[in-house]
Amino acid sequence: IGFTDSMRQRFDSQIIFMPEFLREGQALYDNLYPSRIIVGATEEQQALAQALMSLYQDASESTEVPTLMMPPTEAEAVKLFANSYLATRIAFFNELDSFAEKNNLNSQSIITGVGLDPRIGDHYNNPSFGYGGYCLPKDTQQLKANYAGIPANLIHAVVDANNTRKRFIARQIIDKNPNQVGIYRLSMKKDADNFRDSAVLDVIHTLKQHGMSVTIYEPALEQTLFEDCEVINDIDQFKQKNDLIVANRWHAELEDVADKVYSRDVFGYS
Repeated sequence: IGFTDSMRQRFDSQIIFMPEFLREGQALYDNLYPSRIIVGATEEQQALAQALMSLYQDASESTEVPTLMMPPTEAEAVKLFANSYLATRIAFFNELDSFAEKNNLNSQSIITGVGLDPRIGDHYNNPSFGYGGYCLPKDTQQLKANYAGIPANLIHAVVDANNTRKRFIARQIIDKNPNQVGIYRLSMKKDADNFRDSAVLDVIHTLKQHGMSVTIYEPALEQTLFEDCEVINDIDQFKQKNDLIVANRWHAELEDVADKVYSRDVFGYS
């Protein structure tokens, strides 16, 4: 936070900051139907900022898009705090799910009951192995760094909670004592092909550290070895080889081996 101002002063140029709020796999839709348009500009840049805002409004298919104009530093803060809130929400429902799993409770029922409170809602609440991807890990770490010297607990706890969740998932798998573990897809979201900083990668590392034999099914991979694990992209061969299949997100093609699938995708099962 403060990067835009520092770059503007360093290069003596008129830099305007506009945070993007695109969801993975929904980039085109989110450009055409933005949740909001925020422009970070100085008072001297107001005319240019207004023109830029109008340009984005005209490109949108929505008739009314909430718009805000603010200093660049505040626009940067919006981006980091928005993503950190999403990370917090993910961490919250993941910890709820950890509690439910350890106590043999129905996680889906509890989450549904919690979400019926309209202040909470029934969105962004499906448990996973942890948040990952391009934005949330980076932005939570960045916001954590920006809190240096400021009394705070929550932002630090979110990062720690995500790491704890990944360790918890790995331990649940290890405790099942499988001879062969198969990782079904590396991506964070169903039908996505991005697995950058995916939570399942850390789970794999922990499993390997405990000496477990791991294979991976990931059609997006062309190599036969990834993270020192064999890659098997024949789904039938993958199912046959592994006695435990680990899936961050459930898919219908796992129906015939559902009895040996470990997943916390409680709203994804058909």
